[in-house]
Amino acid sequence: MAEKKRILYVQTSGVDTPERTYSPLVLARTAAAMGLDATVYFLGKGVTVVKTGEADRIQIGSFPKLSEVLKQAVDAGVKLMVCDQSSQLLGLSRGDYIDDADVVGAATLNDIALDADAILNF
Repeated sequence: MAEKKRILYVQTSGVDTPERTYSPLVLARTAAAMGLDATVYFLGKGVTVVKTGEADRIQIGSFPKLSEVLKQAVDAGVKLMVCDQSSQLLGLSRGDYIDDADVVGAATLNDIALDADAILNF
């Protein structure tokens, strides 16, 4: 049996640009539904997307709240990873994030990128 293809979405846009927060989550959820191993890695200001309570405040047009899109992605099997160094840069701690987000080091991004079949940046 062939190994699942892997796709990585790097989310660098944060809650200060809410219109850019939906795409990686929708695409990752779709990838998971297609049988791909999908990961969203939050880097730079992107870490603010998974800060507890922030996604509840974002809703654009007729789209559901960002928190619902996050939940749908996680329920579909999408992995959420948060850059620890970006967190430190923004004065956030490991306990500031939603339960489904894993705080990881910079080497993790490099490892995932080296193993990914495709990488998209938002």
